[in-house]
Amino acid sequence: MKSLARVDLLILDDWGLEPLDGNARHHLLEILEDRYGRRSTLVTSQLPVARWFDLIGDPTYADAILDRLIHNAHRLELSGESMRRSTISAAA
Repeated sequence: MKSLARVDLLILDDWGLEPLDGNARHHLLEILEDRYGRRSTLVTSQLPVARWFDLIGDPTYADAILDRLIHNAHRLELSGESMRRSTISAAA
């Protein structure tokens, strides 16, 4: 866990595919707390940010985790068809 706190860029790809259990919530909060204000974290998700609170499960943890993720974030919300679909169609 300490090594995750030290990498320059931590990427959480496909965030939100499964709800977090108590252990995952706790560890994620610890990692984000160690990184906050010192290192960058990139999150990709197909879920809107408004649904992340329910995904985390526990309101206290959700507030703490989202505060660390969203407070100084640069958000890019994309829409439209998946780029994978257009790549597959062009290759066929």
